[in-house]
Amino acid sequence: MVFTVGVGKSDFEELRESGNYYVDKTELIYELVNDTDNKVTLFTRPRRFGKTLMMSMMENFFSIRKDSENIFKGLAITEHGNFCKDWMNQYPVLFVSFKDVEAEDFDGAYEMLKVRLADISKDLSDLANAEHVNKYDCETLDRLQSEKSTTADVKNSLKTIMRMMNAVYGRKVILLIDEYDVPLAKASEKDTSGNGYYSKMLDVIRGIMSTALKDNEFLQFSVITGCLRIAKESIFTGTNNFASYSVIDKNFSQYFGFTGEEIDRMLVAADRTSRRSTIKEWYDGYVFGNSFVYCPWDVINFLSELRKYPDAKPKNYWKNTSHNGILLTFVKRTDFKVKGKFEVLMNGGTIMQTITDELTYDTLHSSEDNLWSVLLMTGYITKADAGEEGETVSLKIPNREIASIFEDTVVKLFKETIDTNMQKSMMDAFWNKDADEAGRIVSELLWKTISYNDYHEDYYHAFLAGAFVGIGYEVESNKEKGLGRPDILLKDDDNRRVIIIEAKKSERQADLDKDCDDAINQIVTEKYAEGLYGYEQILCYGVAFYQKQARVKLLRP
Repeated sequence: MVFTVGVGKSDFEELRESGNYYVDKTELIYELVNDTDNKVTLFTRPRRFGKTLMMSMMENFFSIRKDSENIFKGLAITEHGNFCKDWMNQYPVLFVSFKDVEAEDFDGAYEMLKVRLADISKDLSDLANAEHVNKYDCETLDRLQSEKSTTADVKNSLKTIMRMMNAVYGRKVILLIDEYDVPLAKASEKDTSGNGYYSKMLDVIRGIMSTALKDNEFLQFSVITGCLRIAKESIFTGTNNFASYSVIDKNFSQYFGFTGEEIDRMLVAADRTSRRSTIKEWYDGYVFGNSFVYCPWDVINFLSELRKYPDAKPKNYWKNTSHNGILLTFVKRTDFKVKGKFEVLMNGGTIMQTITDELTYDTLHSSEDNLWSVLLMTGYITKADAGEEGETVSLKIPNREIASIFEDTVVKLFKETIDTNMQKSMMDAFWNKDADEAGRIVSELLWKTISYNDYHEDYYHAFLAGAFVGIGYEVESNKEKGLGRPDILLKDDDNRRVIIIEAKKSERQADLDKDCDDAINQIVTEKYAEGLYGYEQILCYGVAFYQKQARVKLLRP
């Protein structure tokens, strides 16, 4: 059998019928129904961790409007024969997704919501023709289909449809709501930019949820997914038998993401076991409850690439799937004094932090604890120890992929916030041969940014190049000159002058002077200044770094 994976496929039936490799997570259904008494279950996980596919799997299993025996054949859930007899295709299911309900303003988002409800209503238009269906519900369904629904219609839409399904099938309805918080997330984001509509959208979503979940006699049970748990009093007020499972809970922790054992089986099936360590370095590292998991979106994309190109290099597949603005906002918050914590994380360390999984979007930025909690719930950081319990836990960046997102964000922040006057003063010091002043300003700039990669030499090269580029200079980095490649070559063609810089990372503070001398000797020995004809002034500098200190020396004639 040819190994294929379905990149971007979140429809369970399509995935199974197309023969794509499927990591069996069907046991969740049995555990959810048999081992809990939840009327409403909320699963919160980061984007791209299989929530929608999981919901589609449940719809196909329970829906009385489907015949799913073949697509579940051979999967773990079928080992529970009596359970399948009682539950498979035995209940009406209403599956709603809010993942596309977002816009720049409330009117646009509300229209998207009405379109979503219209699509659902059209798929269920046959309900209006059945006996025992309330004629007023049929009229409401017609308004929903034509997008002429009133605000009351919208807020009562799910309960109305559930009442109709109950009348037709004579059984209570299983309600599945996917990505319930997307409309609120977008509205909250606009609040921070001054074009907010969070309170209006919260009122609508709260109305839909309240009528569908609270004291609804037509509800068998409901499963809801999202990125964050919105505080119960904010949106799930009065909902009984409500249970929430986030990334910090043990229950159901193995069902979202791929475990190490599942990855091993996939790699054997794909004949790519030699790439195990690469996949682990880039896409593993998440701790959900007491389970260690890989990001499934990344693994599937990379395996798809490896199927065609066995030597393919890993990529960052996750950065374009979720808005990274929360990171930039956090790093900019000088009032929280979190720069040191970010440096620890970006250099592979861990921090201790108090977190909560019960938040409201309108207060996400109100405290440092809330922001760390958001980063944890949305997958930018993870628990460092699966055995830790309680509100205060150790946190880390999970893997190489997420570390690269942090680095990109920090570079962006540095470019946006660096003091250009200080940069210009630094440049003047270099051109005026004032090595001591240049070193002082470079050190000052280092203190104002975040250092990562454990102060690797490449970091310092990029730091210097960025400082020069930020004030309009064209910088050549590691381009061949003479017998070797100088770290930085900066040209001022208008004034026919050049600066050559060789940078070194010192192991000790006491080595700064010696390493500056070594850098200058390298410039001379490797003849970096050769070939720079026509320039009237060529200045050569050795620069040495130790953590956030810089020493600059000029090559004297």
